[in-house]
Amino acid sequence: MDEKEAEEVERIFRALSSQIPALIKGVIASVFSEEAGREMGRAAGAFYKSLIESGIPEQTALKMTENYLSVFTNFGEIMRKISIGKEGKKESEKAIEEKHGE
Repeated sequence: MDEKEAEEVERIFRALSSQIPALIKGVIASVFSEEAGREMGRAAGAFYKSLIESGIPEQTALKMTENYLSVFTNFGEIMRKISIGKEGKKESEKAIEEKHGE
């Protein structure tokens, strides 16, 4: 890889590192918004109702519904941790740059 290609790759990574945190924050906001909460509640209710109507025992249907909801909350938590990790990395990079700038 020549210097020009390396600079292009660096430029791409810098662009991605500035855009990805905003995308993650948008995903988190959409997962944990009031509207998303209502929709998750409706979806969970419909899922539970469908299981009961299909003859699944109540306790099993409840457990399956809890697992169904945990997929959404786990995804949101993973996204939040990724976002926090990115923010922490930015802070440490700033501190290093400030130290080298002195």
